[in-house]
Amino acid sequence: MSTVPVPYRVASARPENADSVSLELVADAAPLPAFAPGQFAMVYAFGVGEVPISVSAIGSGTVTFTVRSVGAVSAALCGLGPGDVVGLRGPYGAGWNLDGAVGADVLVVAGGVGMAPLRPVVHRLLGRAGRLCVLVGTRTPADLLFAEEVSAWHGRARVAVTVDRPDPDWPGSVGVVTALLDRVGPGPRTGHALVCGPEVMMRRTAEALLDRGVPAGRIQLSLERNMRCGTGHCGHCQLGPLLLCRDGPVVDYRMSRRLLSVKEL
Repeated sequence: MSTVPVPYRVASARPENADSVSLELVADAAPLPAFAPGQFAMVYAFGVGEVPISVSAIGSGTVTFTVRSVGAVSAALCGLGPGDVVGLRGPYGAGWNLDGAVGADVLVVAGGVGMAPLRPVVHRLLGRAGRLCVLVGTRTPADLLFAEEVSAWHGRARVAVTVDRPDPDWPGSVGVVTALLDRVGPGPRTGHALVCGPEVMMRRTAEALLDRGVPAGRIQLSLERNMRCGTGHCGHCQLGPLLLCRDGPVVDYRMSRRLLSVKEL
């Protein structure tokens, strides 16, 4: 990994919805080590600052980050176009543990922008998992990330999308994503579940999966805290005994269940 920003050039900038953009990047010089699904980089907008962003696609010679505009740095990144340059540090953190996932039942549950860190998992497991189920919850149909791609996953995976607020043309489910679990879910003995989204959604999803017999060690969550350095030195991302930039962001529910139950943490 690199602790100094390495220049990467924007190969393409694709708007995903009203406030999110996917930046496909290619190294200007020697590239960083390969990213694994679930890992993140510190992405630097020159002259503004840097933010941690999980990788949303891993290509041959390219890496993609999907950025939601929520502050000065992310807004600057969302305003970039082809040819612009950013700095990357990384890869950082523990990614999704996919050992044993090939040939097994795998459930992916995403809420909002939580779809971005899970997208590379779907790319890797399409056609390789025993049964791949993808459940997505989002605020409105217009907020759904990678809408065309999610639609194209039908037939190769079991896919269900639910929204909080439908528009007049929405034909699908309305409500929380956990309501979809009775329709598509992994078997309790062989299932693996990978969950990313708002913290309350992840906790409720994990508890619902425990009730369905999925072992806590096979439920993985991608946790978020205020990451500043990415290297485990500043302490801003501490959650109990963990530094999430180093020990996470992906943590199985055997560890994270106790931590997420303490509001003060």
